[in-house]
Amino acid sequence: MKTTFYSNGKLLITGEYLVLDGARAFALPTKFGQNLIVENGSNQEIQWKSYDFDEHLWYGDTISFSEIIHNTDLKSETVKTTLIQILHEAYLLNPDFINNAEGYIISTQLTFPKNWGLGTSSTLLNNIAQWTNIDAFTLLKNSFGGSGYDIACAQNNTPILYCLEQNLPIVETVEFHPDFTQNIYFVYLNKKQNSKAAINAYYNNRNENLENTILDNNNKITDSILNAQTIKEFAVAVEKHEMHLSNILEIRTIKETSFPDFNGAIKSLGAWGGDFVMVISKEDPTLYFSEKGYNTILSYDEMILQV
Repeated sequence: MKTTFYSNGKLLITGEYLVLDGARAFALPTKFGQNLIVENGSNQEIQWKSYDFDEHLWYGDTISFSEIIHNTDLKSETVKTTLIQILHEAYLLNPDFINNAEGYIISTQLTFPKNWGLGTSSTLLNNIAQWTNIDAFTLLKNSFGGSGYDIACAQNNTPILYCLEQNLPIVETVEFHPDFTQNIYFVYLNKKQNSKAAINAYYNNRNENLENTILDNNNKITDSILNAQTIKEFAVAVEKHEMHLSNILEIRTIKETSFPDFNGAIKSLGAWGGDFVMVISKEDPTLYFSEKGYNTILSYDEMILQV
């Protein structure tokens, strides 16, 4: 028997970093994601293969049930040890998928290049949670950590507002169908950002007594972005959010450092310094960015899941 699970990728539009401290974040699930196909196997082991979007095998190995049960530590952070850690935490939450099985043949496939940063880990976690019948947010907390907004995107086919209240995820689906989506683009910066490292850096540098006014300002800007009626209102709110985070992180904005002459708004998404940026422009910005060596440019309709 073959069973397939699927999860959406994600883009965090507002609240990056601050969502960890309870700020309200606006996020969009993408048309891109990852599936996980499970078949019955044997020998008390999992034969695992992971494929990129172009069907290139980027990881393959055999993992014994014993390694999962005992969380075998190879004293190095490899794909295999990370996978064992996730499966071990899943086992602790629901041991039945190991105890009641002979083995598995599992394959995963991304529908986007894995260096794009659209949720290679979050889509995998959510798929594993679906397969093992456990809560994906708990699995995230017990393995990688993070706010969980990406899990919420993996599970929802519409835009969401997301926040943590007493460390519990609060997900609200929202409408976002502005007339100016044809003026929104997403540009890949040719560099994968390590989200885990970025989160650790934020925690190490943040003010432990984060003022409520900072979170309130974020939430007001989020509302402005979500409710903007014109492209001008949207661009102004986006630029205000960039400056708000720039002051908190003490990092210059991506527009200041790399695209100061661009006629439009540019916003970092997720961990600053890599992955995609969101661009708001009255004109198609493809020529501008391609001349600077950035050739992966997607329109809103190409990137964002719309049902």
